[in-house]
Amino acid sequence: MQKVILKDKTFRTFITHDKIMDAIDGVAEKINADFKGCEDIPVLLCVLNGSIMFMSELMKRLEFNCHIVSTKLTSYEGTSTTGKVKQALGLTADIQGRRVIVVEDIVDSGNTIVELKRILNEKGASESRICTMLLKPDAYKKDIPLDYVAMEIPNDFIVGFGLDYDELGRNLKDIYTLDE
Repeated sequence: MQKVILKDKTFRTFITHDKIMDAIDGVAEKINADFKGCEDIPVLLCVLNGSIMFMSELMKRLEFNCHIVSTKLTSYEGTSTTGKVKQALGLTADIQGRRVIVVEDIVDSGNTIVELKRILNEKGASESRICTMLLKPDAYKKDIPLDYVAMEIPNDFIVGFGLDYDELGRNLKDIYTLDE
């Protein structure tokens, strides 16, 4: 088991890169089945910065044309959520009348999902679906259904594969959990 130190915390391997790739294969299969033969060009909405690695791997596996749009919302400081979601970067393109697949790295409290759905409705998306690499079912208590979930995990703090601790650790190819 590999360990990494980021600032003042030690993390140990939690999910290997191979398991992450298998989970992305599985979620891409479901999305491909739902969008097979679509005439329109759906939008993949990358929620920055955490979703970059997931988005990169997911889009390589999609078998339909799509446009890439980004947004950035923030709610974390250190290892905990502030409970307040702020839009740090608005949508990078118009999504009026478009089908949108939100690509999230992780869903825990669900506050970001609620805010994203509000923004997408306000901006006129014809439909929005939520795709997340990771779901913490013990933390997620919102009524918004998650359409595509690659993996469910416990309610632990994690880093790697796009996820960070104070902006560190995003480049790790595996996912790590705190080593208490």
